[in-house]
Amino acid sequence: MLIDANILMYAAGAPHHCKAPSTRLLERIASGAVDALIDAETLQEVLHRYRAIGRWEDGRHVYDLARQLFPSVIPITSDILDHARRLLDVEGRLMARDALHAAVALRETAGVICSYDHDFDGIRGVRRILPPP
Repeated sequence: MLIDANILMYAAGAPHHCKAPSTRLLERIASGAVDALIDAETLQEVLHRYRAIGRWEDGRHVYDLARQLFPSVIPITSDILDHARRLLDVEGRLMARDALHAAVALRETAGVICSYDHDFDGIRGVRRILPPP
């Protein structure tokens, strides 16, 4: 499954009902009990978000932990960008970042993405799952 940036950020963030399930999922990934991937856009989102809210030290820490947990990162290639563009043609409500993640999920993880983002719901071939409670 592809891990969305919100899983990383909830696990690292303040108390929230999504924090514990996100943390447990990442612990299971770290132990090898769950196979998961991230893409380059996920890491870019982490960098962008923490810089934008003035919490760069936290962002560096989350990024570094993500890179330890996911030493291999799926690159955003021209083929994935082309697939994302096609998704944007079909899915009028979809934003570009989500289209990139959906394209990666469709190509790399049989369409499975772990995310709290409901924008992935209804994309043909994409199945959004939540971290187990």
